[in-house]
Amino acid sequence: MIPLHSEPVPSAADAVIVGAGINGLATAYELARQGLKNIVVLEKNYLGSGSTGRCGGGIRQQWTTEENIQLAAESVAIYERMSAELGYQVFFRQGGYLMITEQEEDLPALRAAVDLQRRCGVPTDFLTPRECLDIVPGLDVGDLKGATFCPKDGTAYPFAVVWGYARACHRLGVKIFIKTTLTGIEAAAGRIQAVDTDRGRISTPVLVNCAGPWARSLAAKVGVELPNRQERHEIMVSEPLKPFLDPMVISITNGIYFSQSMRGEIVGGIGDPAEPRWEDPEDFATHSGLRFAVRFARELTRLYPRTRSVRMMRQWAGMYDVTPDHRPILGGVPEVGGYYHICGFSGHGFMLGPMVARRMAGFITTGREDPIITSLSLARFAGGDLQADAFVVG
Repeated sequence: MIPLHSEPVPSAADAVIVGAGINGLATAYELARQGLKNIVVLEKNYLGSGSTGRCGGGIRQQWTTEENIQLAAESVAIYERMSAELGYQVFFRQGGYLMITEQEEDLPALRAAVDLQRRCGVPTDFLTPRECLDIVPGLDVGDLKGATFCPKDGTAYPFAVVWGYARACHRLGVKIFIKTTLTGIEAAAGRIQAVDTDRGRISTPVLVNCAGPWARSLAAKVGVELPNRQERHEIMVSEPLKPFLDPMVISITNGIYFSQSMRGEIVGGIGDPAEPRWEDPEDFATHSGLRFAVRFARELTRLYPRTRSVRMMRQWAGMYDVTPDHRPILGGVPEVGGYYHICGFSGHGFMLGPMVARRMAGFITTGREDPIITSLSLARFAGGDLQADAFVVG
């Protein structure tokens, strides 16, 4: 069991973190490891109840911007030893990622991405359609034009990662309060002073916004305007089957992705351009839709015919916290000392979160400039010259 707190919140804390998904819990863990005492995590629902608990668990290093590649590579190194470090099995499996395209015009971008990833130390290869069959036998390669493959990419079980971080946080003295809502933020003289919750007031000099889809509304409470918007995405899970699929398969043509979990289920999703965008996550609908089920089943069985007889068992919806350039927003703002945000991962916080948390913890505790955090700060949107990552799918 993970010890959680039901008593009133403490009257003071050295840091308050809002959100108990991977970003909030990993940040609390890293802050505690780096010596910060008396840390409080606030979660208005249950652990992993936001985007983390609704994601597909994929972890890849195949990106088109150096910051995302470096963060992902560093996170993979953490995932490789995470079970031992946290003392909890997170079911990380490196079956690789096969990124495919059915459009000839994508090939230059794929080749350029491979070159960039290799310069960053990621062992990605460009594959012909026929070579894809060595990775995924039975894949229909008739319409494929090319693909890339990195064997060190993989998957982990999102809830196990959340529980592992929560248990490690507890051992380090972090207090986690679920079913606790942030109701207000007090700032004076340009600095964070305290937060108000439905369980009491906490005096604190540090507030870390890891609220995921709710990050924008939380930031607005201290006068910070984030450019994030919310996108609804669905995932479907099949009945358990004998293992036959090692990598995650992902298409940059239509956004479908699918993998097989360690328990044997096929887990996958596909983006839908017709889905509305939300400014307010409170308007978000988590119900399942027939349109998604049909679109996903049709594309999955077309690309991978052996799944035609597979029975789909359940589906659910989650949110992508999307930024204009599909890269996260990290760091603080000069107008409000002690306020920090870790948000805007555009559906990929699970794969980037562990190293983002480590870097942000160092930034918060020492104040030393981190070049990646600086490049991904909110200030980049003021210039208008954004470097968007091209491989945002799902």
